[in-house]
Amino acid sequence: MSELSAGLQVLSFGHFHPDNIISNEFLESLDIGTSKEWIMERVGIRNRRTTMPLDYIASTRNEDVRAAEEAAEYSLTETGVRAARMAIERAGINVQDIGMVLAGSSSMDSCTPVEAAFIARDLELEVPVMDINSACTSFFANLHMLAMMRPEALPDYILVVTPESGTRTVNYNDRSSAVLWGDAAAAAVVSTRHIGKAVLTNSVLASSPASADRIRVPRFGHFSQQGGAVQMFAIKKTVAQIKRLRKESDQSRPLQFVGHQANLRMLQTVCGHAGVSEQQHFFNVDEFGNTAASSAISVISQRWDDWRADDQLAVVGVGAGLTWGGYLLDFANSTPSELAS
Repeated sequence: MSELSAGLQVLSFGHFHPDNIISNEFLESLDIGTSKEWIMERVGIRNRRTTMPLDYIASTRNEDVRAAEEAAEYSLTETGVRAARMAIERAGINVQDIGMVLAGSSSMDSCTPVEAAFIARDLELEVPVMDINSACTSFFANLHMLAMMRPEALPDYILVVTPESGTRTVNYNDRSSAVLWGDAAAAAVVSTRHIGKAVLTNSVLASSPASADRIRVPRFGHFSQQGGAVQMFAIKKTVAQIKRLRKESDQSRPLQFVGHQANLRMLQTVCGHAGVSEQQHFFNVDEFGNTAASSAISVISQRWDDWRADDQLAVVGVGAGLTWGGYLLDFANSTPSELAS
């Protein structure tokens, strides 16, 4: 496990959700042994977004994942660029101020070149690019890697993007996965030199590769997981991270929680075990589903204008690998690193 206490300035977050809505009523119409009541009871999700047309899902059940990319109305690059442009605009900088682009996802459109290259191309940037893929913890991995780098070696502004099209990996004959996944993209502009709206500290990134086979998305196959074992793992690790971050937080201010949006019932169980009240818990999984690496950031991004100087968030993620991570996002006393001053 790798742990860092030094801060990384967060100037902004951005997000994008496609328009097509996979409602519980739509899933019920597929006649796969599910109902609105069953879905709400099990996972607490009403709607999800998808890059694929609904009539395509209904007619093919997405049995051939290789055809899904062609059928999709947005590529990963297009969704990533939309989230990136929101983040850049919110940061109050120009696109050309970006000095590096990092990306990560649970299911990239291509193995080579990296997704970050396509995003940088569409933003008309000529900068270093790389992907750091860690499934649903990809955003955590990217930010953690940046926090470990020497501040003076980094450019002024870095763009991190996690575009996700998890619905393209779903077999819509399988109710256990069909009810979970939604598509989204999230982005952040971070810096070690310029003061942001928030500072990211106490980052942890860890993994248990012995359990790597519990969640899989084959190159040309459907998503699968050992659901019960994965959920128990996710609850245990998330609760532990919240408790760790609570100790590291400013005890004079409430600690709020944003977790990986796996499903609402799991998050509610986490909150019960970790002592997080309803008022301190923020989520969007009920309307957007599990959007993998974009999930926690999209929650924070949707409320970006609402966060105030006394807010501090415990942000926690879990994912395939098996991996987990967490950090404090503090909207108070945001100052640049001494090394970058």
